[in-house]
Amino acid sequence: MTTRVCHFIPPYLLERLQPHLTDVDRALRARREAGPHPVRQGAAGAPAWVVHTCHNGADLPGDVVRSAGQPASGDDAVDEAAAGISATLDLYREVYDRASFDGEGAPVSLSVHYERGYDNAYWDGTQLVFGDGDGKVFGRFTKPVDVLGHELTHAVTERTAGLTYSGQSGALNESLSDVFGSCVKQRLLGQSAAQADWLIGEGLFLPAVQGRALRDMAHPGTAYDDPQLGKDPQAPDMSGYVDTTDDNGGVHTNSGIPNRAFYLAAVAIGGNAWEGAGRIWYDALTGPDVSAGTDFAGFAAATVAAAGAHADEVTAAWKTVGVGPGGSAS
Repeated sequence: MTTRVCHFIPPYLLERLQPHLTDVDRALRARREAGPHPVRQGAAGAPAWVVHTCHNGADLPGDVVRSAGQPASGDDAVDEAAAGISATLDLYREVYDRASFDGEGAPVSLSVHYERGYDNAYWDGTQLVFGDGDGKVFGRFTKPVDVLGHELTHAVTERTAGLTYSGQSGALNESLSDVFGSCVKQRLLGQSAAQADWLIGEGLFLPAVQGRALRDMAHPGTAYDDPQLGKDPQAPDMSGYVDTTDDNGGVHTNSGIPNRAFYLAAVAIGGNAWEGAGRIWYDALTGPDVSAGTDFAGFAAATVAAAGAHADEVTAAWKTVGVGPGGSAS
C-alpha cells in the first residue's frame, strides 16, 4: 500500500503565503510517498492515542506529552489535539462501529508544534502532524476540531476504499474528510444538519483575514475573499469543475462539488448529519462498490444504493450539483 501525504491547506494557498513551505511539503511528499507506511502497533492495553510535541522542530514523532486517560497538559495545542482525536474516534466507534482508522483499534499517533510557523496539518500514513500556523494568516491547526476529523478520515479512506489522490477520486478523498470532519464538529456541538454552519476550518484564519473559514460545504466558493489569499476557488457544481494538473488534479477545488451534495442530502434527510447522510456516506465508502478509481458518478451511485428509504433525497442532491448517479458527471 502506497500512502499519499494528505495536507489540509491546498498548495495554491501556500504558494501565495510562503513559497518556501511548498518546497518543504514537496520534500515531505517525495519522502513519504516512496513506499508503504506500516502503522506502529501498540502493545496490548496501549492508549488509544498519544500526543507528542516536536518543540517546533522537524523530528517526528517528537516527545510524548499526553496519552489517552491522562489529564490536560496545559499546552493548548496538545489538549486541543487530545480533545479532537477523542471526539473523532468516538464518532467512528459509537456511530459507525469502527475501531480506530483501521477498524482494528490501531493507536493514533499525533504530533503538534511541528516546525516553526508551519501552515498545515497532514496524515502521512503513520501519524497526524499539526503546525502552529504563522501567527499572521493562520493560527493553530489543532484549534478547529474538524481539522482533526478531516485528517484522521484520510486514514480511514486509505484503509477502506483507498481512493487515489488525484482527479475525481482525489476530490472525493478530500470531500470525505470534510464530510466526517464536519460530522465530528456537529456531533460535538449537538447541532442538527439544519442548525450547522457547514464551515470547514473555522477559527484557522486570524482576524486580519477576510474570510469565515477555509471551505463552506453549503456554499462552496464563498468561504473567503481576501486581498492576500484571493477568492475561494471551490466549485459548487459540475459547471465549475476544474480540469487541471495542479493540486493533484484540483482535489481541493473540485471537492466542493461532492461536499455540497452531502450538505444537500443531509438537510433533506433531516436530523443529525452524522446519523442520516453520514451513515449513508460511510456505508458507501466501506462497501463493495467504491474502490481506488471511483469517480463522482460512481460514488453517487454507491450512496444511492446505500440510502434505502432516503434514495430520492440522495439522488436529488447529486443531480443538483450536476452528477447523475450511475451515469456521467457533466
